[in-house]
Amino acid sequence: MARGGDDSALIASARAGSDLAFGRLVDRHGQAARNFARRLAANPADGDDIAQEAFLHAWTRLGDLREPERFRSWLLAIVWRKAREGRRAEARRGRREEAFASVQPCDTGMAGEAAMAAARALARLTVEQRGAIALCLAGGWTHQEAAEILDLPLGSVKSHIARGRARLSELLQGQDR
Repeated sequence: MARGGDDSALIASARAGSDLAFGRLVDRHGQAARNFARRLAANPADGDDIAQEAFLHAWTRLGDLREPERFRSWLLAIVWRKAREGRRAEARRGRREEAFASVQPCDTGMAGEAAMAAARALARLTVEQRGAIALCLAGGWTHQEAAEILDLPLGSVKSHIARGRARLSELLQGQDR
């Protein structure tokens, strides 16, 4: 059974022009798409933009979907491609990351500081490492499912996870010094 249930009837209705049916697909899969996009993007707001672009693309290309029962995987693959296209200017992203890193956290405790350090470290990974980690470690997808979504060989996904974990560990240990 596909994640999120069977979407075949909704997809058939959406293909026939039903905005309501597509809206139900967005309701059903929107959070997964936004979560994945936010993990891929260095800035959560950029992740929301990526997810929105992915849904727009999915709406316009719904006729290309060959296996309606795999809508969520197809959608996450679109999110992945949109994130890789890098629609946001690197200079703007860099300025935001610098501004975020320079903000001194208020006395929110170690949990807040640790979360900010983890977000900064994750942003320094390659997009492939972030994608694999976001899907497998944070999203609960299998390595095989992540390989299909990311359109990468299974071994590459496993490698990206291993290297990403090692790099995160290295970056987070450097925060203690």
